[in-house]
Amino acid sequence: MKNKKSSAWKSIQIGLAVLFGLFVYAYGFDVTQVNLEELRSERRQESLTRVTRTLAKPDLVTYDKQEAIVNAPLYVPCPQLVNLPAADTSTHYLVIEPSCGNPGDKIQVEGFNFPPNIEGPIRFVPGSDPLNVVALGRESIKTDSDGHFKTSFVLPDRLSDEPQFLRVTISENVGAPRFTQNAKDTWDKIIETVFMALLATTAGTILAFPLSFIAARNLMKSVRSPLTSVSLSVLGWPIGLGIGYFIVNQVGAFSIPLSENIFINLVSVAATPLVFWYCVRWALPQEETKIPSTLLRVSRILVLFVAILIAFFGFFQLAGLATNISLSIERSLGALGFLATFLFQVSDILRIITPALGALAAGGALSSFLGRIGQRTAEKSPADKVKLINLILASVAGATLFGLSGWLVEWLYQVGQIEYTFWVPVLSGAVLGLLLAVLTKPKSTLPTGMVVYSITRTILNALRSVEALVMAIVFVIAVGIGPFAGMMALGLHTIVSLAKLYSEQVESIMPGPLEAITATGANRLQTIIYAVIPQVIPPYISYTMYRWDINVRMSTIIGFVGGGGIGFLLQQNINLLNYRAASTQMIAIAIVVASMDYISSVLREKYV
Repeated sequence: MKNKKSSAWKSIQIGLAVLFGLFVYAYGFDVTQVNLEELRSERRQESLTRVTRTLAKPDLVTYDKQEAIVNAPLYVPCPQLVNLPAADTSTHYLVIEPSCGNPGDKIQVEGFNFPPNIEGPIRFVPGSDPLNVVALGRESIKTDSDGHFKTSFVLPDRLSDEPQFLRVTISENVGAPRFTQNAKDTWDKIIETVFMALLATTAGTILAFPLSFIAARNLMKSVRSPLTSVSLSVLGWPIGLGIGYFIVNQVGAFSIPLSENIFINLVSVAATPLVFWYCVRWALPQEETKIPSTLLRVSRILVLFVAILIAFFGFFQLAGLATNISLSIERSLGALGFLATFLFQVSDILRIITPALGALAAGGALSSFLGRIGQRTAEKSPADKVKLINLILASVAGATLFGLSGWLVEWLYQVGQIEYTFWVPVLSGAVLGLLLAVLTKPKSTLPTGMVVYSITRTILNALRSVEALVMAIVFVIAVGIGPFAGMMALGLHTIVSLAKLYSEQVESIMPGPLEAITATGANRLQTIIYAVIPQVIPPYISYTMYRWDINVRMSTIIGFVGGGGIGFLLQQNINLLNYRAASTQMIAIAIVVASMDYISSVLREKYV
């Protein structure tokens, strides 16, 4: 009896589930306005047939045209005596039956000795001049395989006592076929699309690689630090960023006068690596013969600092060398002038990213240095003293962090009330930092790795949810219409997408090598290099190739908002209803996407 009841209840559940599914799909049909009646309408069928036939004739090749105009006389209306010359049957000619008529009459027109299987217009030419450019009518003719056609023509309301004319204009292909201008433009744009996707994939991969390690849960879960270390690290980042950016900018300003001399550029670029290497070797010896004195330690820090400044000076001189070389060889390269342009753009990129790299290096170094001080303080100091330090540092760190967030809000929304956008966040951050210090044991560690992991994954998920099409609109505003905007949009989307895929691959690695390397006393960087990277390189290569394939396909859509590539040309032709030209772009896209899929599959099979 119990089984019967459960069976009946299960049947009812299945029935309700089916009814619910039908309800959902019925509502879906209503929302999406599914209506096949419009598809069956004669007007829609004619338009669909016309467009489909046009798409089946891509504008790929063309011929030189040889045009011929054939005129045949007739009267409108009929005169008392019809006196028309006989047609010359040795070439193209027309036979009109009858050879006169009243307006609105339908006459039969036959053509002979025309080229086979061609189309052309047939028009009424008013007046007695057969060369008159004014022509009336919309009819057309199409010859058969023998060069013959027969059609009807309605006479217009144009009366004259003199003979008037019917004109057939034909164009015949002559010579060898050649690519149309549309085919050439399509080739240029499809090449632009492929390389736009290549540059976006390359830039995205370079930046996604390091991000993937801090977005991997298994690597960040074990990272814990005391509150003292966390607070000092938080304070070290903005201070280090500001100091590093200022100092490197000053180095750049110092190097500007020297950058104009190519000889100084060459000497600087050649000498900088050697000086940097010797300075670093002296400042960071592999082993100590005796315990270094305080003076020696300070000297080593100063020498290391000078070595870093020399390295950044070398970057600026390298940028100057690239600029000078590009300007000197641009005219002599001729068709290879893009190489000089490439050098110039690389130099510009170096000048822009060098201060940013200096800021990041200084921020990371100062944060790490202060974090180590905080770690030692928390380990070696008494608990009550650490508690007091935590109360002070956590309040200052919270105020700094929230104050910077408030400054960002003010910059974005321009509220104009500093007491709400700055002082309220500063006080709130200080209070929250104070509460954290109060509620946390002095020497207990906090899950800083999971905090960094959560923030990184949240940012990646937020950016990945924004389509590359929307990103392209923003970058078009920033850098203008063209493939550069599309490349930047695809690059940003590639960073967040690959960082997620890479990090998930890191999370799925075997824990054995990781534990073995960690047991030897290796630091975090050594663990990643020797235990993580060897396991993830093959899938990283596979994901990168797949992303290039995706970027090629996405770049066709980026062009619809001005992001360059083949999509820009496709949208233009669709808007102009030039479906033959659009068909050419569709074929090019299909060929490139299929080729990329085949190439990537072969490379993955061979190397992954």
